[in-house]
Amino acid sequence: MVRFQRRKILASCLCMTATVFLLITLQVVVELGKFERKTFKNSNLQDGHKNSEEESKHLNPFFKKEALTLTRKKKLEIENPIMLWWSPLTGETGRLGQCGADACFFTINRTYWHHPMTKAFLFYGTDFNIESLPLPRKAHHDWALFHEESPKNNYKLFHKPVITLFNYTATFSRHSHLPLTTQYLEGVEVLKSLRYLVPLQSKNNLRKQLAPLVYIQSDCDPPSDRDSYVRELMTYIEVDSYGECLRNKDLPQQLKNPASMDADDFYRIIAQYKFILAFENAVCDDYITEKFWRPLKLGVVPVYYGSPSIADWLPSNRSAILVSEFSHPRELASYIRQLDYDDRLYEAYVEWKLKGEISNQRLLATLRERRWGVQDINQDNYIDAFECMVCSKVWDNIRLQEKGLPSKKWKAEVTHLSCPEPTTFAFSSPAPLAPRRNSLREMWIPSFQQSKKEAQALRWLVDRNQNFSTQEFWALVFKE
Repeated sequence: MVRFQRRKILASCLCMTATVFLLITLQVVVELGKFERKTFKNSNLQDGHKNSEEESKHLNPFFKKEALTLTRKKKLEIENPIMLWWSPLTGETGRLGQCGADACFFTINRTYWHHPMTKAFLFYGTDFNIESLPLPRKAHHDWALFHEESPKNNYKLFHKPVITLFNYTATFSRHSHLPLTTQYLEGVEVLKSLRYLVPLQSKNNLRKQLAPLVYIQSDCDPPSDRDSYVRELMTYIEVDSYGECLRNKDLPQQLKNPASMDADDFYRIIAQYKFILAFENAVCDDYITEKFWRPLKLGVVPVYYGSPSIADWLPSNRSAILVSEFSHPRELASYIRQLDYDDRLYEAYVEWKLKGEISNQRLLATLRERRWGVQDINQDNYIDAFECMVCSKVWDNIRLQEKGLPSKKWKAEVTHLSCPEPTTFAFSSPAPLAPRRNSLREMWIPSFQQSKKEAQALRWLVDRNQNFSTQEFWALVFKE
């Protein structure tokens, strides 16, 4: 289980106001640790998008990798560039990775830190920890960031001072060096598949016992404030809610385990609904999770809230209802009722699937051209692709140096990982929420604001290029 970074609070050197603020911030971090975890155990990745209630079926990213013998290692250490996973994401103490004609030695063993062949340090965003960084940073040491998860896992990364510390990136943004925007979509065929599609007439009959809308979330009160919107929507239209958040209906006992979110029986329950509330936990361009792709695969119309750029990724112009196009939940409810009562209007949203026609050329090209696969044993996974991207760029520079030419310097841009400050809905009210969850909801904005100061402090310390203590870091963060 990848551990969420915990901030150490130094109350002894801060004024009372700062102390209280830090303690509240720690509460947020503890809450994040409960809701946002990632694991590669048993071929499952949890959602940053991968919430604890919504584990996705991903292949074990490291199933093709084998440890090297000590004898072989000694030779590789000299002949191949070393890629050191500073975040121990893979758990591999040593592996020769073949990337086309190039080869690199990948390891989590920090004893290679000062080895002359160490060329790059690989970081996993959720584990990017100020308490331990490879400083001083040498001129030939590239830093590479892999972060596909929600911004709430590590807000510091989403500000220019920190993201631009890295040379290479693999993030959910289409602008990163290795875009992971479609990380939850296996391919075109699953979108076209009619395997789980329930005929409209059957759905109409099921409406006698089911609401038109279904909502399934157990990560409550995230930065997107989705629960506030859904709570308001529920006053205008019936919603079946199965998760811990706003629950009014129970799943069968065998499907209550979070690992069942990709079970066939679960899919068939959800496929009976006409609409599903597909709300992300954060609002960022290109941050698109299984919440969006799953209903499209099942033949359910997603009512989507999340990525402002979602229109760029729709299978067709009319395949999802976008919450952003409605001024209030009342208007959205009215529109959904209209579609619910009019088969012709509803069918317009599933016509693309019934015909197997995906008109979005950007989506088709992205799936066709990406260098990794999802649940595909015949392709590298995105961890492999990330490693090889860094390996290949390092080798490109080695070859330039051998020719007496200057190395090419790669640098991340702010667009590689950028999200706006969280907001709350204007109609939100302090109605029936547990104190813990309410305090969590109220903390996203100040937490984001503080992360700006953390990013600036971290950048100053890294640019100084010396080791630093947590005391120095927090003193800078709260310096007046």
